Amino acid sequence: MPYYLHCYIFYTLLYLWGGYAMAGEPSDPFNTEAMLPLKPALRPTLNIGSAVGDPCAAAMPNRALDLLEVVNFALCNNPLTRVAWASSLAQAAQVGVGKAAYLPNFSLNAYDERTKTNPAPSMDQRSAGATLSYLLYDFGARSANLENARQLLYAANATQDSTVQAVFLAAVQDFYQVQASLAALDAALESERAAKESFAAAEARYNAGSATPADKLQAQTAYSQTTLNRITADGNLKNAQGTLANMLGMDANRNVLLAPINTTAMPNDFEGDINALIEQARQHRPDLQAAAAQVKAAEASVDAARATGRPTISFTASANQNNIAGINSNNSLVGINLNVPIFSGFATTYRVRAAEAQVDARSGQLEQMRLQVALDVWTAYQHLATATQSLRSTADLLNSAEQSERVALGRYKAGVGSMLDVLNAQSALASARQQRIQSTFNWNISRATLAQSIGNLDANLLQTLSNTGVQQPSENAKQK
Repeated sequence: MPYYLHCYIFYTLLYLWGGYAMAGEPSDPFNTEAMLPLKPALRPTLNIGSAVGDPCAAAMPNRALDLLEVVNFALCNNPLTRVAWASSLAQAAQVGVGKAAYLPNFSLNAYDERTKTNPAPSMDQRSAGATLSYLLYDFGARSANLENARQLLYAANATQDSTVQAVFLAAVQDFYQVQASLAALDAALESERAAKESFAAAEARYNAGSATPADKLQAQTAYSQTTLNRITADGNLKNAQGTLANMLGMDANRNVLLAPINTTAMPNDFEGDINALIEQARQHRPDLQAAAAQVKAAEASVDAARATGRPTISFTASANQNNIAGINSNNSLVGINLNVPIFSGFATTYRVRAAEAQVDARSGQLEQMRLQVALDVWTAYQHLATATQSLRSTADLLNSAEQSERVALGRYKAGVGSMLDVLNAQSALASARQQRIQSTFNWNISRATLAQSIGNLDANLLQTLSNTGVQQPSENAKQK
């Protein structure tokens, strides 16, 4: 190669590298982040408010939150969502690594040294060079590695979606657990008030000589028991509030105000084709999609393993300039390099065997996931059907228990009933209240669980869930 052409190539490459270095390396030259389903507006906070229709709030609002706001705040601030985003972002970078294999590699090298010998004078040596290499063909290794990275990214994205659904469901559960605990405390306060009234009535009749000491003692015991139940309910409420705060990405001692929920609406009879629901789940469940992507990634790994034993063809160009003791020399190289593996100790054979076994394992996991999806939908479907019937039955149970308690207490005050009848009626009423609260909680959670098992947990469900709920807490419960 003529000297002037050699210099032109060397300094052109040096100029290009210098411009690239001055401009700074692009953070995402292949735009791999565009392959992610959820893109945060601000990092490290994950802005996935679009999943429920609202943007992420910078801080906890100083007001009572409804179900929609609680879920959105959990999705924005729970650490699990940030971990899921970071995992997808890391796998997207691996796609960039796979794409980088299709571009040439360029490197510069230089050195300057001085050698001192006695009695001869010292000798300076300087050298600068540039090397360009470009893989032209590798019989499928690059494409297989890139496909593997892409499929793993699809799996990471699906796993991220599954994590979002899990946090979504947990936030719904914790929201209704606090509401149920508030209602349970309200019911305990009402039972305590009723027991206190019965104790006062028994004490009045005892002082008047129309009741036995046993009546007074039984009423006093029942009053003490209801006080203990109220203390337990208050502790359960505090634990539920701490769990909710933790789900929202805050310390457990942070108080989260919740808006009261409607209790007047009754659910319609739940109907649905279980076979259609299972098929819908198999199309939309993100964890099943992640398992399918893992199978495809494993299949791409088999192709990549086979390609490691195949030839590669590369283009290579280099230019060097040397100065030794004031004498300049230049050399350059342009050529095609063919690398043909002959024997690698059967390493390629066993890499292929390992990759094929991994495909079998991933396929088995996919089939197991398909069966698990069907079981999840079936179980959630049956729980919701049972919860719907139980919710309707407890409404009748609570109504009859309230009437029975009023009649028993009225008869005792009139002197024609026994304290045992009053205590039994009050115990039945307290049990009916708790069953009503639990059945309402189970119904709301069963609806959300069925939606999550189908892979269809979204803001539309929140709107319908917000129309029904547990009994609103009284002012006494709120003050507690």
